[in-house]
Amino acid sequence: MYVKVFLGVMRTYSYIDLFAGCGGLSLGLHNAGWKGLFAIEKNPDAFKTLKHNLIDNRSHFDWPKWLPQENLEIDKVLQDYEQQLKSLNGNVDLVVGGPPCQGFSTAGLRKEDDVRNGLIRSYLKFIMFTKPKVIFFENVKGFTLEFKKNKAESSKAARAKGIAYSEYVLRVLRFFGYKVEGQMVNFAKYGIPQKRTRFILVGIRNDLANEKHLNAKFFFKSLAANKKQFLSAKDLPQSPKLEDAISDLFKSNGLVPTPDRDKRFFNGKYLNAQSAFQKHLRIGSTGISPNSHSFPNHRKDIIEKFAIFLKGPKGKNLNSKFKKSMNINKHVIIPLAAKKHAPTITTLPDDYIHYKEPRILTVREYARIQSFPDWYEFQGKYTTGGKDRVNQVPRYTQIGNAIPPLFGEQSGVILKALVHINDNG
Repeated sequence: MYVKVFLGVMRTYSYIDLFAGCGGLSLGLHNAGWKGLFAIEKNPDAFKTLKHNLIDNRSHFDWPKWLPQENLEIDKVLQDYEQQLKSLNGNVDLVVGGPPCQGFSTAGLRKEDDVRNGLIRSYLKFIMFTKPKVIFFENVKGFTLEFKKNKAESSKAARAKGIAYSEYVLRVLRFFGYKVEGQMVNFAKYGIPQKRTRFILVGIRNDLANEKHLNAKFFFKSLAANKKQFLSAKDLPQSPKLEDAISDLFKSNGLVPTPDRDKRFFNGKYLNAQSAFQKHLRIGSTGISPNSHSFPNHRKDIIEKFAIFLKGPKGKNLNSKFKKSMNINKHVIIPLAAKKHAPTITTLPDDYIHYKEPRILTVREYARIQSFPDWYEFQGKYTTGGKDRVNQVPRYTQIGNAIPPLFGEQSGVILKALVHINDNG
């Protein structure tokens, strides 16, 4: 079911990106022909990356004069600019983005009282103010799981499962006047070289929706039906594997000084592109070395351990018995497999070992797995640790939290079709 209106002439459609991070979804929408109004992101480093690439270098946003072009918290925007937001009511085609996922993620400790979960209400308030035509919402799988209520409570009712946040959001959006549909989507099925399943919700205002074609189910059906033609048109593989993404970025290719780190660190050089995926992501990149391809300075004993790990099975977490024999307390260590999809890339780069070289991945290799093009330059610290990890968003974390731009572009094509159908009856 390839949507024929994709081939027609369309007007420019507008969107707002909430919890925008480093701009993965905005980049995808940019490539799909959307025009941003503004983006809200509270972290200064993540916003710096978005601004550098999509505001300063691509002029992607028609930023309103009333809103500072800086990192902002959504609650401050709701409080300080309520009237300006309400003036957008009915005039915005699309609002995208989902609140930070850490409180819901099954990769860490799920906490119902995590303060970040309260941002769901902020998100819904923003939707109530602006009333966009279409909503696109993304979050982790854990967003659909129920929370256990306080186990210390004695009554069965108090210990009963709490409602999943996904059901709460669906319920409120329906109350606001939207037809909504939510599904789990594995990005690996859409040309991304990693297993990454996320909850995607699409909503369409009731006054625009109809049962025949303009409904939220149309999005998911069209997304699946369009993927083969979309990827083929870009000469991209339907199911790229890890080596398709990063086999031109070996450390053995040679080294040059890292331009934005001290003299202890070195960037890797490009090898000739080894796959169609690499050729596509290298479009627009110049020089002998990509941005953020700086190798870590592992100790000799760490390199020796990694070399041992690479002799064993790849693509799965080292078993607990082996880790104990190596005096390793870390919960996750995965020697990656070249000819498989990467596992879901998280914000912790030391969870993964390169499939061929005894080291962790570079920021650029992370970005490749997430389908960021090489011209996209990341800003801020490379990594951080300890207590700072909770508050700071270094480059690895920015990428680990992002929506893959290639999936964002495919979504943008379908979302644009939804609005276009409405424009043309």
